[in-house]
Amino acid sequence: MRVLIVKTSSMGDVIHTFPAVEDALRNRPDISFDWCVEEAFAAIVALHPAIGTIHKVAIRRWRKKPFDRGTWREMAGLRRALRSGRYGLVIDAQGLLKSAVVAKQSGAPIAGFDRSSAREPSATLLYERKYAVPCKLHAIERTRRLFGLALGYQADLSTLNSGIVPPAGGLSGVEGKTAFLLHGTSREDKKWPVEDWVETARRLVSQQFTPIVTWSNEAEKRFAEAIAGAVPETVLVPKSPLADVAAILGRSTLVIGADTGLTHLASAFGLPTVAIFLATEPGLTGPRGPYSSTLLAPAGGKVTAAEVMAEAERLLVLRSETPV
Repeated sequence: MRVLIVKTSSMGDVIHTFPAVEDALRNRPDISFDWCVEEAFAAIVALHPAIGTIHKVAIRRWRKKPFDRGTWREMAGLRRALRSGRYGLVIDAQGLLKSAVVAKQSGAPIAGFDRSSAREPSATLLYERKYAVPCKLHAIERTRRLFGLALGYQADLSTLNSGIVPPAGGLSGVEGKTAFLLHGTSREDKKWPVEDWVETARRLVSQQFTPIVTWSNEAEKRFAEAIAGAVPETVLVPKSPLADVAAILGRSTLVIGADTGLTHLASAFGLPTVAIFLATEPGLTGPRGPYSSTLLAPAGGKVTAAEVMAEAERLLVLRSETPV
C-alpha cells in the first residue's frame, strides 16, 4: 500500500514525524511512503531514505497571491500529482484545516486526529478515519500513536529513532572538533544575547573546538558576524541552501542552539545538542534525542554560558561512553 504523509510545516514539526515513519517501516514493511510538504522544507524530508516522492506545496507563497494565474496553475498541478499517486491512505499528521484541504486533493481516504485531538477541529470534517490521541503528549509521541492507530500496530515508545542521515558534503578545510552555534530564530524573545554566544564561542575555543555560525537573513548575518568578529577562530558559513547547512550540521561534534528548527534537526541526527529556551516551553515540542538536553530560562532569569558549557560537556561524556 502507498501512503501519503501530509505534514507541510514547520521544520520542527516535520522532523518530529520521522520517528513515526520508522515505527511504520518496522511494523508494516508492506507500506511505502510519499510526503507532501512546504517547498522550503523539502530538503528536510529528503533526509529520510525511505520517503519516495516528495510533493511540494507553497501555501505561504500562494496566500500572498491568491488570484494569480501562476498560483492556480501550481495548485492544479499539485492536485493532479496527488491523484496520480493512487494512495491507499493519506495520514494528515498536522491536524489543521489547511493540511486537511491538501490531503483531500489526493482523492484517497484520510486518517487524522479526532475532534478532541486535532489542533483545528474543523479539519476533522474532511477525514474518513479519526483517532483520539491525548493532546498533552509530546508531538513526537502523538504522531507515533496516530500512525500506529491508522496503520494497525502499537509503536514501541521506549525507543526513539528518526532514521535520517546527513546529506553528502560538509565543511572543507576544518579539522578536529566543531561546534555549530545555531543563534538564529524567528522571534526576538527567543534569541540568546550575542554576548552570551561570544562567551560560549571563547570557551569552546579554549577546549579546542572550532565554532561554526551561519545565517539566513540580514539580521542573522549581523549577529553571526559579531560572533565571528569577537572570536576570530569562528568559521562563518555564508547563507547556504538548507541541504548544505544540514550536511555541515550533521558532521558537527556538538550543537548549541536556540529554539529553532535546525536545533531539532541536530537532535534528530543524534548529535550532542544543547537547546536554549528563553520564551517558550519545551515540554510538548522541545528537541528529543539520545544526546539532547534543553536549558530553560527561569522566570526573570537567564541561561548562562557557563551552564550551557557544563551541559555540553555532560552530553559529550555521555556520548563517548555509549557503545557504538
